[in-house]
This record gives sequence, C-alpha cells and structure tokens, in this order.
Amino acid sequence: MSYVENVAEYNKMSLAEMRDFLANYDGPEIHIMEVCGSHTAAISKNGIRGMLSEKIHLISGPGCPVCVTPTAYVDRLIELAMTPNTCVVTFGDMLRVPGSKYSLSEVQGMGGRAIMVYSPMDIFALAEKEPETTFVFAALGFETTTPVYALLLEEVIERNIENVKLLTALKTMPGVIEYLCENGASIEGYLAPGHVAAVTGSDLFKPLAEKYQIPFAVSGFEGEEILEALCGIVKAYQKGLCEGTQTSFAQVMNFYPAVVSAEGNLRAQELVTKYFQATDAAWRGMGIVPGTGMELRPEYEKYDAGSKALVEDNKRNKACCCDQILMGKMQPQQCPLFGKVCKPLTPQGACMVSEEGSCHSAFASF
Repeated sequence: MSYVENVAEYNKMSLAEMRDFLANYDGPEIHIMEVCGSHTAAISKNGIRGMLSEKIHLISGPGCPVCVTPTAYVDRLIELAMTPNTCVVTFGDMLRVPGSKYSLSEVQGMGGRAIMVYSPMDIFALAEKEPETTFVFAALGFETTTPVYALLLEEVIERNIENVKLLTALKTMPGVIEYLCENGASIEGYLAPGHVAAVTGSDLFKPLAEKYQIPFAVSGFEGEEILEALCGIVKAYQKGLCEGTQTSFAQVMNFYPAVVSAEGNLRAQELVTKYFQATDAAWRGMGIVPGTGMELRPEYEKYDAGSKALVEDNKRNKACCCDQILMGKMQPQQCPLFGKVCKPLTPQGACMVSEEGSCHSAFASF
C-alpha cells in the first residue's frame, strides 16, 4: 500500500511537460472520474479534455449537489414555498431544478415564495424582518457545506430564533464512490475534490484506495492543479501496470497540501458531528444509497422542515439519462434528450441545470 501525502517531490514536471505527458500518453486506455461538480466546471472552463490523449477519458461523477438532489426534495421545497407564511431560501441553481411538475422558479409566478441568497447566513436578516414567516433553507451539498449549516444551526439556537428551519439533502463522498465501484463503473482513477478533503482530510479516501486498489489524487481547482493531479493518476496507473500487482495501484496523492492535510479540519468535523448524524440518502436517478446522507440529530428535529420523509419517487423524466451519466456509464451527448429538448434554458434533468453539472458543461462545448 502506498499513500503519498505530499507530492511536492513526487511530480516535478513543468506545465509544458505535464501537457506533453498527458497529450502523448499511449498506454492502455484509462478512465478518470472527477467526482466533484466544481472540477467538472473547471475542466470545461480550461479546455482540459482537449489537451488529453485519446487514451485518457475524463468522466463526470455524482459530485454536483444540485444534480443528485431527488425529485421528492424539490417537490417538498415547492410545497413549502406554496404554504402560507412560509418562504424557501436557496442558492440560484436550485430555483431551476425540475420537480415532478414544476420548479421553484415556476411556482414563484403562481404565488409561491422562494428567495435566492448568496450565503446561508443571509437568512437571519430575512427572519428578523418577518418574524411571522417561517424561512426554510434548502440545505444541500457535500462535506464542504455541511459545516456551514452546522454553524447556521448553532447561531439559530444561541439566538433563540424560532422561524428558521432546514430542509436537508446533505450527501457524503465515500459511500457513493463505493456505490459506483460496486455497481459496474469502469474507473481507473479518481480526481478527488480539494474542498471536501480540506474538511475531511485526505485520509478519507484511504479505505477506498485500499479496498478497490485504485489511485486517488486530491486536487485544487485551477487548470494547472488539475493537470498535475491527472499526471499523478496516470503515473500511478502506469506504475501499477509495470509492477504487475493489484496493491501497487492504490495511492492517495495530495496535490493540494497548502489547503489539505491528512486529518482535515477537526473543528469542522466536531461541529458536524454535534448536529448531524449519518443516514441513508436518495440520489436523483440512482435511488437510495446506504449511509451516504447526513440528517439532523433527534434532539434538533424541531429545526427540520420534513427532510426525513423524503425518498426518491421516480417521477423524473424517464427518458432522462442522468443516472447513467452520474455513474460514468454514459456521456451526456449519448442521452437522446441532450441538445434537443434538454438545454440549459429547458433542462429535463438536474445535470443540465447547474454550471457544475456534467450535461451543462458538455453543452457549453457542444
């Protein structure tokens, strides 16, 4: 087992050398999944796919929180938005995610109340201004954002605020990666999100690397940082092939040491543990994945707006291939709806809604 926690000495290639290495790679085909939507957007923005050898395939995984949010969750937000004296508070992308019939933006024109904010903490000014209104924040995301919601809840409790609640759809990374590995995703390496690892630590990926004998590279989000991590994955794969043993493939490489440590942000982890506990979670198009969600602990249930009752109800567009795309089994362009009825202004599935979605990114270069 090889765990490379700081790769400053592991990869001394210049930018030109990295681009040349990736462009001219001529070994066995290698499929690398970026599990994070921020990486998907950065790869598209920097034109990284066009820099790679035809033998290197980048696949977008289920790491865009908007993309994996189930239909039932959106329908619950809409129900709340249409409830008297209730207002949904959310980030901009969630306004456009299709539910079984409508999106939040559509019900705004039907009398529903949904407000876009740039920070969860903006909810306090809204709650203070309208004490008669219950404000429900659409709390979704991964390990990166869960500590923010824990901080929000802590302030709600400390200030004894009675008109703020959360509707949670919080996910965790390791379980869904394991789900992919167990359900036929053909991946030879994972590009791991630096902001998630900043909270959890790079050690988060060690059990997965060991169990599935596959390399992980923790990366930042600048173009050069992603190229460096991709080089690390390809080199690890080549090393494994050369040594001819399964265990030689398994490496956890930290290409983001200025931000990510092995143990992560312990204070943030403690805060999350204080207010949240692990639970099974519904992933849009993928169904229930055991142990991949975070819900409020029982002692804080009064602040929950109905999260625990939500399950994937399969009311999504059956022609939409988001599930296959999120699992790396299909490229966006292979979906029969892509570029036809499914476009950024008329999304049929959540992967086309967010700029971090795989279909949205693919459409940008379509």
